[in-house]
Amino acid sequence: MDYTITRTIEGADFDAVDAKVRSVLADHGFGVLTEIDVKATMKKKLDEEMDPYRILGACNPTMAWQAIGIEPRVGAMLPCNVILRQTEDGIEVSAVDPVASMQAIDNEKLAEVAAQVRDMLAKVIAAL
Repeated sequence: MDYTITRTIEGADFDAVDAKVRSVLADHGFGVLTEIDVKATMKKKLDEEMDPYRILGACNPTMAWQAIGIEPRVGAMLPCNVILRQTEDGIEVSAVDPVASMQAIDNEKLAEVAAQVRDMLAKVIAAL
C-alpha cells in the first residue's frame, strides 16, 4: 500500500506551488498548523545542501475533532503532513494517506474517518 497521495507539477516555481497547495488545502477545509523548511534546517544543523523540501502540517478541525473523539491518542499521528520537494521532474507534492498511517490503530470507526480524510486529501492533490 502506498503511504502518500502524490502529484508532480512540471515547470513550476517552488514558492508558487507552495502558495497553490495552501490555497487548495484551505478550499477543502484544511489549515496549515506547522511548517518545516527541511532545506534550511539541514543547512543550519548539518551544513548540508539539498533541493527545496518543505513539510506542511495540515489539519481539518472537524475531522481532527472526530478522530480525537474516537481515539484520544490519535493526536500523536496528527496533523496530516503534506510535503513539497523539488525533483528533476518538477515540484512533487505528497500528502500522507491517513488510511495507511492509521493501520497501526485497531479501530474501525477511526478507519472510517481516515478514509474520509484520504478522499479529501486526494481531492486537494487532484486540484493542483
